[in-house]
Amino acid sequence: MYECSKQRMTDKIKTFSKFGDAGHGGITRYSLSPEDIMARKEFIKRMTAIGCEIKSDDMANLYATLKGTDPSLPAIVMASHCDSVKNGGNYDGILGVMGAMEVLETVATEGIEHKHNLVAMIWTNEEGSLYPPAMMSSGVVCNDYLPADIAQNFKKEDMLASRSILDPSMNFGMALDASGYKGDQSNRLNPKDYKAMFELHIEQGPILENDNKDIGVVTCVLGMINYRIKITGQADHAGTTPMQYRKDALFAAAQVLLYLHTELDKLDPELVYTTGEILCHPNVHTVIPDFIEFSIDARHEDPKVIEQVVEVIRNMPKEFAKCSVDYEVAWTRDTVYYDKQLVDFVQESADELGYSNRKINSGAGHDAQFASYMLPTTMVFVPSKDGHSHCEPEYTSPELCTKGASVLLNAVLKCDKAD
Repeated sequence: MYECSKQRMTDKIKTFSKFGDAGHGGITRYSLSPEDIMARKEFIKRMTAIGCEIKSDDMANLYATLKGTDPSLPAIVMASHCDSVKNGGNYDGILGVMGAMEVLETVATEGIEHKHNLVAMIWTNEEGSLYPPAMMSSGVVCNDYLPADIAQNFKKEDMLASRSILDPSMNFGMALDASGYKGDQSNRLNPKDYKAMFELHIEQGPILENDNKDIGVVTCVLGMINYRIKITGQADHAGTTPMQYRKDALFAAAQVLLYLHTELDKLDPELVYTTGEILCHPNVHTVIPDFIEFSIDARHEDPKVIEQVVEVIRNMPKEFAKCSVDYEVAWTRDTVYYDKQLVDFVQESADELGYSNRKINSGAGHDAQFASYMLPTTMVFVPSKDGHSHCEPEYTSPELCTKGASVLLNAVLKCDKAD
């Protein structure tokens, strides 16, 4: 069994945290921004130094390849992203890139023999923070293999037309052209030239830490639904309309939300659900709201539980506080299970290294989720301190980051031998 270098990992964490430093312990590093370009240059510098061949595809995904003894075999790729949300942390996404780099550095410096080419990869625009949607590049690259209802949302021409949330005169295609990293479509990740994909990631939740485990052996990405709940009332003057005559859509929405939470609480305890977005019209303090729309996001591994959530939504009363209530489906996804053999490689590696571990699922989406439709894929999780992610307090110790990279290394080597 091999272990990666905590010293090298610590250095990478410190170095990459400079690219987009927001001044409060975290980063803002939008995809293809100047800060992202700095991170990419550092990646190329370090990977070139150990003898990797660098290439990019038409979505600016970057590939650093360390040749094996039989380059005719399909490559094994380790991939994640280096972009962040606004005022995000120094580990989400980029840890998977740093872990892949550390694996290749360990293989190169220790002369570990491997038959397959080993590849460290950066996915472009996983977060979708500047150019929506999230997981844009993997959605394009894997499009031919995705379920039709998902694939239609990631057509390349639509992604290139995605407008910047900061500057509507800019779109993703323009940023791609200006980045200097736009390569050939023939360089894309594909099931012919690649055998398997691994992704190292922070958990982004509290389960591993609370269970005192070093490693999460990821089995699946949870199925989920996203519905839009719509409440229609009547706009009237806030000062002249007596309370008994009002059709206040916001007051009704509060009752709808309470109803949904009360009913969903009766379902499986592993179910998680969230209302994270609300629209209020006309959103004027002197006008009674006449229309409210809010999201309801629910996630669970078992499709039967998800169907129970749908039934709660379908069967809710059609009127609250004299306002009408309706709903529509925004989007859904089924549970995505990772490749069993690769999951076993991760499990065996953690056990053989003597790292405490447990099986875990992912409630968040990842590029690995889309890649898994195209080729065998799995993930490795390490704990997030206090469960924090997508915020500046996000933290995972260098020791745990290194353990995650070590599990990744040994799982990849098992995959290399498993022909």
